[in-house]
Amino acid sequence: MTDVRDIGLMLGAKTPLILLETHDEMRALETIQRAISEASMSERGRLRSRPVYRWTVTEGLVRLGFGPTDGVSLATNAQQEPEDVLRHIKTMSHPAVVVLCDFHPYLAGNPKTVRLLKDIALAQSQNRHSLVLVSHALDLPPELSRIAARFSLAMPSDEQIMTIIREEAKLWSEKGQRVKADNETLARMVSNLRGLSFADVRKLVHSAIVDDGAITESDLPNVNKAKFELLNLDGVVSFEFDTASFAEVGGLVKLKQWLNSRQQAFTDNSIRDKPKGVMLLGVQGSGKSLAAKAVAGLWGLPLLRLDFGALYNKFHGESERNLREALALAERMSPCVLWMDELEKGIASESSDGGTSKRLLGSLLTWQAERKQPVFVVATANDISALPPELMRKGRLDEIFFVDLPKANIREDIFAIHLKRRGLDKLMIQLPILAAAAEGFSGAEIEQSIVSAIYTSRAQGEVCGVQQILRELANTNPLSVIMAEKIGSLRAWAQERCVMAD
Repeated sequence: MTDVRDIGLMLGAKTPLILLETHDEMRALETIQRAISEASMSERGRLRSRPVYRWTVTEGLVRLGFGPTDGVSLATNAQQEPEDVLRHIKTMSHPAVVVLCDFHPYLAGNPKTVRLLKDIALAQSQNRHSLVLVSHALDLPPELSRIAARFSLAMPSDEQIMTIIREEAKLWSEKGQRVKADNETLARMVSNLRGLSFADVRKLVHSAIVDDGAITESDLPNVNKAKFELLNLDGVVSFEFDTASFAEVGGLVKLKQWLNSRQQAFTDNSIRDKPKGVMLLGVQGSGKSLAAKAVAGLWGLPLLRLDFGALYNKFHGESERNLREALALAERMSPCVLWMDELEKGIASESSDGGTSKRLLGSLLTWQAERKQPVFVVATANDISALPPELMRKGRLDEIFFVDLPKANIREDIFAIHLKRRGLDKLMIQLPILAAAAEGFSGAEIEQSIVSAIYTSRAQGEVCGVQQILRELANTNPLSVIMAEKIGSLRAWAQERCVMAD
């Protein structure tokens, strides 16, 4: 096991202070104990003679396993307080490995505690003690950072995740019922559980099985949401639980074909060059946001929405830090789709914000060039002229699609989707009439005309029909009329520079 070997090498190399950030404390303790018990009698043989102690503020210093105790076998009041236990460790004559659990609150603003840790570390050549700090988050003061080493427990591989799934399925089958699943769903489940600890993987698999004795496609959104909550990604990145299917999106035929041809390349671990993302440019209300959601639904991946408006902070440097943390957290959620909505509002090329937009752009470009985890970006924008050219070049994103105002046949599809959704299937015979009356309308405007017709009909005690919808369409000036010059310019620009999504 790699973790056991690596932590054993660090302990055998007389590393005085090791930082181990993890939520899985039990696995950290087991790994340390196994590293000492499995140490060879050659270069790491001395590890076997070193007892392991665990300290917590509730239980004090407690001996783990067997071997010499140097007078410490049970917790005592004198060893419960942080300063007291460190003073005690300084006096211990036998070399030991001491695991300090949740010690992070005592590192900030406590110079005596920091100095005691430094004293023990600097005297390592004499006492041969190794201190291992285990916590969910550890920030060392500068005076300790140069004498410490960080260690991270490896996340389970795909094979190990599948093993956990089989183990949980076997436990469930012992109750007399076989777990139902298919290979495609299991593969997607494994993919979506990457990046979690062994304990968290087991917990989510168990919850998926006990719900109905099966692992089905309906379990994937719940697993993704639970993973999001476990990783504590809430903030400027939000989890979009409801992802649309492309059956709910009218048109976008070329975009659908493009995505279908690249799905396997993105989800298959054996393929190195993965799709990076797309830019969806278009008229407001044309369905860019719905298309972004549909990408995640089509690929069966979690969808994260990055709110550029929430990134901004009045303190210098905080906005860039927010973006870097958001992108790092998205990588932990991978494989996933990261939806950057109305991107131009966060990194406009012309801005009087003191350079914040430029610094945000620099952080985003660096991440796009260096990211190693499968995060597919779907960026949406209404105003391409506000975006910097370096963001748009090939290599940053794979393609720029233009979502135009829907043509007649696509308007029919959009009307059919929204009429069926509202129980007005009987009106579909009139789709050509409705589509002709809605020329120049966006998908959002078509939906709103149906909603308004329903409201008006109810208020007048009528049954909503084609005439009511036609009346709403006639009373509405679509955006293509209100902002005709701007939208006409955008459409003309996109005809020669973008791939049409329809």
